[in-house]
Amino acid sequence: RAKESEEERMGRWAALRCGLRLMSSGKVRLQRAPRPWKAAFELSDAAAVRIRELMARRDPPPVGVRVSLKHRGCNGMSYTLNYVNSADEDRVKSDEKVTDKGVTVYVDSRALLNIAGTQMDYVDTELASEFVFTNPNAKGTCGCGESFST
Repeated sequence: RAKESEEERMGRWAALRCGLRLMSSGKVRLQRAPRPWKAAFELSDAAAVRIRELMARRDPPPVGVRVSLKHRGCNGMSYTLNYVNSADEDRVKSDEKVTDKGVTVYVDSRALLNIAGTQMDYVDTELASEFVFTNPNAKGTCGCGESFST
């Protein structure tokens, strides 16, 4: 192959910046940008603050919380939250570990497909204070909001 001229080299550089790749055959191919990796589970700022407050009250302080699902409620499944102590780390070694806003959340490996992409928020109103889950996989929820189906 003959030495590239300055103009050809600049054309190749401009093509790379635009996401195009020039093949040795002279054809142009579109290079796809890598997709950003989305977390399996996300926490809102309010939820992270509340979890840190609750964990600070425990003695000894837990290393994180575990989110899993139970088959109950009028629509099929409901969320459960449990503390994870250092002694429990062997039990959660197959779970998805997500660290978000300084809080470690272990997502139960058996529930991962139903929970993937869920955002957890903490809402404090005059009537109730609770964790609220926004699950993009949920196809239906019950009237009270305690259970869901996928």
